[in-house]
Amino acid sequence: MPNKKLSFAVVCSSNMNRSMEAHRFMSKKGFDVQSFGSGNQVKLPGQAADKPNIFSFEWRYEDILNELKRKDLHLYTQNGVLNMLDRNRRIKARPQRFQDCPEKFDVVITLEERVYDQVMEDFNNRESEMMQPVHIINCDIQDNHEEATIGAFVICELAKQVQDSTDLDNEIDELLQEFEEKSKRRMLHSVQFY
Repeated sequence: MPNKKLSFAVVCSSNMNRSMEAHRFMSKKGFDVQSFGSGNQVKLPGQAADKPNIFSFEWRYEDILNELKRKDLHLYTQNGVLNMLDRNRRIKARPQRFQDCPEKFDVVITLEERVYDQVMEDFNNRESEMMQPVHIINCDIQDNHEEATIGAFVICELAKQVQDSTDLDNEIDELLQEFEEKSKRRMLHSVQFY
């Protein structure tokens, strides 16, 4: 009997770089996936390290792209931010915040330990209605273009192993331990309930 197709959420801080690259790659591979940020605002590199560009989650990727083109076309072309925003707008209209999403997922993959903590806090503040389990897994991916690309391959491989499991609830610990050894990335895992 074929496995039930699992639904995945991939979460980084701003739903701009890491989660969007994983979303793009996993979608191409046929996964049921959505991407999110967990922060209160969307932050992008600015003209100085201590002056990021900050937007609310209501801004569309298209509008952020146009705003940064207006601010400094050369800088944001050179640092790859405009290219990243162009990719994002082809996937969905705007960044989404995980804590504001009413949908339920089988697996939530966070891409930074701080994001994992924010997602865990969100689950601890939610009322469990149906007692439907959700596996929350963290795999740290650095927030730069190269690591986001490599990370998308890693996350997709992890998702494939999770999807292919015949008894995920009983196999997850061993699966993650093996994946951690193979990928050389420390994994965090917990089970929460919707």
